[in-house]
Amino acid sequence: MNTTIYDVAREAGVSMATVSRVVNGNPNVKPATRKKVLDAIERLGYRPNAVARGLASKKTTTVGVIIPDISSIFFAELARGIEDIATMYKYNIILCNSDQNKEKEIHLINTLLEKQVDGILFMGGEITEEHVEQFKRSPVPVVLAATLDEQREIPSVNIDYYQAAFDAVTELMDAGHNKVGMVSGSLEDPVNGFQKFSGYKKAHEEKEKEFDEGLVAVGDYTYDSGIEAVQRLMDHAEPPTAIFAATDEMALGVIHGLQDKGINVPEDVEVVGFDNTRLSTMVRPTLTTVVQPMYDIGAVSMRLLTKYMNKEEVSDEVVVLPHRLEYRDSTKLL
Repeated sequence: MNTTIYDVAREAGVSMATVSRVVNGNPNVKPATRKKVLDAIERLGYRPNAVARGLASKKTTTVGVIIPDISSIFFAELARGIEDIATMYKYNIILCNSDQNKEKEIHLINTLLEKQVDGILFMGGEITEEHVEQFKRSPVPVVLAATLDEQREIPSVNIDYYQAAFDAVTELMDAGHNKVGMVSGSLEDPVNGFQKFSGYKKAHEEKEKEFDEGLVAVGDYTYDSGIEAVQRLMDHAEPPTAIFAATDEMALGVIHGLQDKGINVPEDVEVVGFDNTRLSTMVRPTLTTVVQPMYDIGAVSMRLLTKYMNKEEVSDEVVVLPHRLEYRDSTKLL
């Protein structure tokens, strides 16, 4: 049988209220009494019941984290930032994998709420009206990380994806490229699709370059979709001399797809990715990419959530972190 608070109280010769004060870190306990209780806890192997403590305090010190793909390098780095700050503020994490499936995302939100979490961090793709309604009805605070809702109604932490894509494509055009291709995510995805595609298109407008839909291929964020995109882009009547990919993983597929065709990178075609994951330094040539500070996004989003959970003052509900371009060997931009 599990050791109870009553067993500890009897072993230490104190009241259950005294044991509770010691367990919860209440300073109003004499040092000698505290030592007696802690010794009894150690002898009996007592572990406080988190559920019972949560019912009493209305807090479980647990945060639910929903991510699309637990195996993704990108989301793993975000999760690390979340975990580090959660540990600093003494919160536990329940990590859930959604497969970027809407029905599963909604189910996980409700499951976490049933588990009495104190807050939810959500990372996903398209934020639908149903998502927003779920977040608004939530009895606990919700923060989006590397994820946007169209109306900016839900607190979030991101970079300016539109501006970042615009900056990357503009640099390629300034380097003399008139035909810049793009491997985009689904345009229904507000981050890897619509925002980055809009920045790509705006760069054409600003630089007075003709926009050609034939130079845009839609991928599914995977390495294989980058390879497949090369087939379409390079078969175009006027193939691109540079390609901007919405994620590093697709950019790796682009580089290898070009090499499979006997096309040299960056001599024949320059390639720019997005995220600055570890993959960008594992490929040859190494990948020039937009730096999205994944760890920082995770850490800042968790800190923002702690502010809401502890009813601290929040000056900015929508946080936008800085981005930059990391130059490597897949381009001649340096």
